[in-house]
Amino acid sequence: MSNQNRDAEYTMGRSESETDRLIEQSVLYDDVTRRFLLRSGIAKGMKVLDVGSGAGDVALTLAEFVGSEGTVIGVDVNADILETAKTRADAAGFTNIEFIAGDTRTLELPNDFDAVVGRLVLMYMSDPADALKHLATHLRPGGIAAFQEVDFSPYTVAVHPDTPLINDLIKWGRTVFEKSGAHVEMGMELYKAFVDAGLPEPALHFEAPMGGPEDWPGFAYLENSFRSILPLIEAYEIATADEVDIDTLAARIQAEVAASKRPIMLPPHVTAHVSLPT
Repeated sequence: MSNQNRDAEYTMGRSESETDRLIEQSVLYDDVTRRFLLRSGIAKGMKVLDVGSGAGDVALTLAEFVGSEGTVIGVDVNADILETAKTRADAAGFTNIEFIAGDTRTLELPNDFDAVVGRLVLMYMSDPADALKHLATHLRPGGIAAFQEVDFSPYTVAVHPDTPLINDLIKWGRTVFEKSGAHVEMGMELYKAFVDAGLPEPALHFEAPMGGPEDWPGFAYLENSFRSILPLIEAYEIATADEVDIDTLAARIQAEVAASKRPIMLPPHVTAHVSLPT
């Protein structure tokens, strides 16, 4: 595809710690994704294409939904991370998942999938609507297109005078994604992407995990997220490593939440799903 070379740089980087962060992310967003797949109509016996499989978390969840009589094909451009996905699938005892390295926009794939699913993948594509249009060609009549994407715009309501550190994190995080070329409001843009792709108007939902208690795992997740994007934060001259102070970040976020009595919100996700005409 001619425009794929202009895709956004993967803001989170490629590293072992980033793979671990992806797994942490899936734990925190597991309920969101499961509700999304249930609403979308993913069911036993289906053949599902998972776009941007990464460490395999969505594929593993899909494998539960489709059961042993179903099939999941997971695709990712990062061949190395798919080795982790394969290892995790084997360890979990799944025999109904296959992982393929490559770009779903250019790979030769069949057109008999019951569903095509993606989480946090369209935000990095140069033309999300064009990508959706192509991915839909792999669906059988009546097939399901279902995507879950981040949206940073709701963070404007989270900025508060009592949370200066969190305010900085919101600014730094959004800026690094913007400078990398990612679609920072992909969640709100999902409706347009589906319609522009020639798909029916999707059903939409909005969810954002929040936390405040001292033992909430989201604090460590946020620290690890900023550890992943720190190289680009410095490269884009958004903030210095000393300003971020990554090794104390989780503790400082937790202390600010406790002092301000204001919970912190993880990046909100918007989900969209639709069934094609039969």
